[in-house]
Amino acid sequence: MLPINPKIFKAYDIRGIYGQDFDNELAYLLGLAFVELKKHDNDYNKERPLNIAVACDMRKSSPMLKENLIRGLVTAGANVFDLNLIPTPSFYFAVGKNNYDGGIIISASHNPKEWNGFKLVRKNGRPVSGNTGIMFLKDKILENRFIPSPKPGTITKITGILEEEISFAFANIDSNLIKPLKIVADAANSMGALYLEKIFSNLKQCELIKLNFTLDGTFPAHEADPLKEENLTQLKEAVIKNKADLGIATDGDGDRIFFVDNEGKTIKPAIIRGLLAKLFLKDRPGAKIGYDVRPGKITIDMINENKGIPVETRVGHSLIKEQMLAEDIYFAGESSGHFYLNTTIGCFEYPILMILKLLTEFSSTSKSTSLYIKKYEKYFSSGEINCVVADKEAVFTRIKNTFSDGKISTLDGVSVSYDDFWFNVRGSNTEEKVRLNLEAINENIMKEKTKEILEIIKQ
Repeated sequence: MLPINPKIFKAYDIRGIYGQDFDNELAYLLGLAFVELKKHDNDYNKERPLNIAVACDMRKSSPMLKENLIRGLVTAGANVFDLNLIPTPSFYFAVGKNNYDGGIIISASHNPKEWNGFKLVRKNGRPVSGNTGIMFLKDKILENRFIPSPKPGTITKITGILEEEISFAFANIDSNLIKPLKIVADAANSMGALYLEKIFSNLKQCELIKLNFTLDGTFPAHEADPLKEENLTQLKEAVIKNKADLGIATDGDGDRIFFVDNEGKTIKPAIIRGLLAKLFLKDRPGAKIGYDVRPGKITIDMINENKGIPVETRVGHSLIKEQMLAEDIYFAGESSGHFYLNTTIGCFEYPILMILKLLTEFSSTSKSTSLYIKKYEKYFSSGEINCVVADKEAVFTRIKNTFSDGKISTLDGVSVSYDDFWFNVRGSNTEEKVRLNLEAINENIMKEKTKEILEIIKQ
């Protein structure tokens, strides 16, 4: 057994380099430890075995990790429902819809091919985070004193989950309102290909031009991280070449989505989030709508215009879902392309529904997508700038002291707001880095203030 690197246990999931930070034995131990974790939950029923869902992505190491994870769960007495190869949102959907006691999906999302990991959930897809179980799992695994169950669990193979998720999404829109749009989609040889194919096979009026739809865990075309502009180059070129109405990009495990307009320009996630907020507020007027601390003021403007209640959240899928459940937030979006909905099935990403909602909205106008979103391009952004620092807390203190006359929030790092610019500086969970995101009412202020704050960070 390869020694386990303790640093793979992170705030939102377990993730590291396969064959360097961990091997297949970790998956087996995780199965044993996850059953121990579930036995400490308030809803644990000792009169019956736990029902645990397991799934995986297309990485080369995923099948062996899945096999060993299932071995651990069964050894600990859990009944396993093997969903096999599905996108992460479909996994969450299955856990919620089928009322499983929890689940684990093997994926390293957008990380390079050498990586792999595990995302963990309780009932209804409720996330297991660093604060709610991952550190418990770390301690149990590193201690490695497990006692097998006297009665092993069973294994049941489950199919048809993606089709059920597609049906759920289409039941929540009127697909007849979607015009004959030409769409280019880049799945980066990753899991989003599965649901993109299903969506457009049900939208006969639309034309889908597919890029990188063959599942390949070596990512031969480019990284599966659409947050990086360089990974959208092929999509942008194809949108322009084919005179398409819209481009769609998905990440490695299919839980993040990005959009490119008909001119080949990335539509800012803050604008997409604002549009979705507007659409979901039609379904539930006056609802709470979440947005993360990274600047994206157009979202707040659109929530207020559509009479919703804006609620600021921290960054990170586990933290946002936990806050949505605690505060009854109906919809939330993250600057990184995660879009969440709080439904009776569970609170998690619903990319299929988000895509259908946006296609319906873009079909409601005679304008091109670029012209439609133009009025929302009001603010100028620095993008995310990473800085290596010796002391993150010292940086936060300097920021608070320098900008003490601004409106300050410490929900996640330090956020400061003025009338003409606003920014957030937050720390990395795993490295001695801080990340600056700034927005302003014009480009000159954006550049000037970005330079000023970077100098303060680097002191």
